[in-house]
Amino acid sequence: MDRDRLSLILQSAPAWVRLGLTVPDPRLRERAADALAATIVERLDEPIRIEDRNQLVLPL
Repeated sequence: MDRDRLSLILQSAPAWVRLGLTVPDPRLRERAADALAATIVERLDEPIRIEDRNQLVLPL
């Protein structure tokens, strides 16, 4: 795992998870941290998709 991939995973995490890490309620912070960890683990198993900007998008 590299830093760029982890950054993309964190940015694509649900908004409530990212905000939940900052709330004063410890239970909500724990739920948000668990959800963020689950998101990271789930997305790490996905293949890396590198889009070629020179490839034309054709309808199927």
